[in-house]
Amino acid sequence: MVTILGIESSCDDTSAAVIRDGVILSNVIASQAVHERYGGVVPELASRAHQQNIIPVVHDALKQAGITKKELSAVAFTRGPGLLGSLLVGTSFAKGFSSALNIPMIEINHLQAHVLAHFIKEDENDTGQPGFPFLCLLVSGGNSQIILVKSYDDMEIVGQTIDDAAGEAFDKCAKVMGLGYPGGPVVDRLAKQGDPGRFTFSKPHIAGYDYSFSGLKTSFLYFLRDELRKDAGFIEKNREDLCASLQKTIIDILMDKLYRAAKDLKIKEVAVAGGVSANSGLRNAFEEYSRRYGWKIHIPKFAYTTDNAAMVAISGYYKYLDSQFCSPDVVPYARVSI
Repeated sequence: MVTILGIESSCDDTSAAVIRDGVILSNVIASQAVHERYGGVVPELASRAHQQNIIPVVHDALKQAGITKKELSAVAFTRGPGLLGSLLVGTSFAKGFSSALNIPMIEINHLQAHVLAHFIKEDENDTGQPGFPFLCLLVSGGNSQIILVKSYDDMEIVGQTIDDAAGEAFDKCAKVMGLGYPGGPVVDRLAKQGDPGRFTFSKPHIAGYDYSFSGLKTSFLYFLRDELRKDAGFIEKNREDLCASLQKTIIDILMDKLYRAAKDLKIKEVAVAGGVSANSGLRNAFEEYSRRYGWKIHIPKFAYTTDNAAMVAISGYYKYLDSQFCSPDVVPYARVSI
């Protein structure tokens, strides 16, 4: 049996998970509410919270999994990309844990882990994993990428944002409307009550499969500015329709490029991953494209959409099978490609 402890600390969620032979045994996440008052993640506060959370989170993960530390085969940790201070906490803990138990360390690319979340098994009979090759739309607050997944450790970015990410567009536009942080979930909730065809916002014309969301943010900002000059209560009166129209525009942009990539590459198996994959509108769009174009789609459980250690542990599991271990002198990195 191969039993992996996963550690995730790339941003503001401290998480630990245990996976045995590909099957999830536990996945514990401690979120940090302190950032809401600042309208975004404050790196220094995030790293301090990780220091407070990591030991109890790991303890809970082992307890829920029903195992002891001595049963672990290896510890996998997120090396990057992410906030350097936050990553240092997880990396340092993994080093100490590995040394104390004399088990190997496995470094994990955070972006690859989001993709591999689709391979987490809920039980031994779970056969819902994607087949290779498949396309994965990775969408979050920091990333918007179309990835051709050829194997567990062979991924190619075929399209990505040239400026802002889709999740950032959700959050920034929500902030302009006074919806708080993080804004994406609030936009999603309000959009369900609105008319997605009420307002029209600009869509970028970018060559190939690349994305751009900076123009949409600017268009949305200027639209609100002009309308507020006419009516100071415009946002309050039209909040649901604004959210629905904004969400539809972002999803249309995402799905248009994904469809073109799938068509050109002749791939019918398509997945979505990352924080924005929790968006109900995007999930509905995947269902619609599946019916319309015969896609076999893979949509993650909500627990695996945001940053979590289960995706780190499953990535570590496959690396363990290939003996891809790292030395104890590794350091985290803030930026890296997939």
